[in-house]
Amino acid sequence: MKEILSTKNELIKKVAKLHRRKERQKENLYIMEGFHLIEEAYQNGAKMKYIFVTHKAYQQYLAFFEPLSEQVILVSKEIIDKLSDLPTPQGMIAVAEMSKTDLDLHQGKWLLLDYVQDPGNVGTMIRTADAAGFDGVILGEGCADVYATKTLRSMQGSQFHLKVIQADLSQVIQQLKAAQVKVYATELNKEAKQYQELPYHENVAIIMGNEGQGVRSEILKLADESVYIPIYGQAESLNVGVAAGIMMYGLIRKK
Repeated sequence: MKEILSTKNELIKKVAKLHRRKERQKENLYIMEGFHLIEEAYQNGAKMKYIFVTHKAYQQYLAFFEPLSEQVILVSKEIIDKLSDLPTPQGMIAVAEMSKTDLDLHQGKWLLLDYVQDPGNVGTMIRTADAAGFDGVILGEGCADVYATKTLRSMQGSQFHLKVIQADLSQVIQQLKAAQVKVYATELNKEAKQYQELPYHENVAIIMGNEGQGVRSEILKLADESVYIPIYGQAESLNVGVAAGIMMYGLIRKK
């Protein structure tokens, strides 16, 4: 088993750069932190290249790490602090290969995200889609990076349970319609339907838009119908992650 004690080690400096999206895309690698995420990754067949672990954390989770001795590198707390973006690091950080998911759009239930920029919102919606039994989440142009550490923490491993695809929403919507999937877009519009009025569809897609601007007009035009969530109090709007949860569970309520 390897051991690295210096924060100036070349591998450590290279891994630290993976906090930048450009470097992740260049290397096709990303960072995940904490036992829960690393365990989920391992159980779901993610290809982990390195697992940096402090001596204390290694002993704490000895039964888990022993079979992964080829990937495990024992490091100092200072190295974990350098690689982590958490105020209180958990003592273990893994570097994994980005997965490649084919754009195989079949019948089912799909969540489409258009310019959703906050990593926490993106992660929350993917986790909720997993909980609601959706087949996948498709991230269109302008969305937060699914491999950003904040997104990963919000997903809590749900990315391993359903398809998470980055693609052009215009093409995606066309393919879904061709597969007889009903496509709804959320919109604050008097002519839109309340989500409670929608019939149950076995095959359905929901489009959620940017936190401030909503779904872009060119994407709205491609949907079969626009829908909205009524607000009964004084708030101007709902958080997009909350709205997505209401929509997803609302559309499966009659199953």
